[in-house]
Amino acid sequence: MAVVVDTGVLVSAADRDEPRHKSCAELLRSLAGGLFVPAPVVPETAWLIEGRLGPPAEIAFLALITSGELQVVDLALADYQRCVELIGTYADLGMGLVDASVVTVAENLRAVTIATLNHRDFTVARPAHTEAFELVP
Repeated sequence: MAVVVDTGVLVSAADRDEPRHKSCAELLRSLAGGLFVPAPVVPETAWLIEGRLGPPAEIAFLALITSGELQVVDLALADYQRCVELIGTYADLGMGLVDASVVTVAENLRAVTIATLNHRDFTVARPAHTEAFELVP
């Protein structure tokens, strides 16, 4: 099962002071190897982790990528076009590139599960390949 991961879950898993730390960390551990991270999620997550927790935590996050526990999915030109469409469609939500890339990668992988804390956007978003996303944790 492919699961596409959004920024909030990664930051919460890294930050023990986050209210959902335990559920996010457990989710990542349980799905290691089947987690796909859109490329735009990586710098956003690294920046937030480094700012909140410092360079050692940022290094630990990046080690998840270099070890293969998180698989980074780069966007092609057509994917950026799909992101533009999604940003326009969901402009009232303020959906930006990172969230649009999560939807786009999920569509490309035909994944129905998204690991996110942003239920507002991903409950409303209607993917091309399924009626709705399953949101975890």
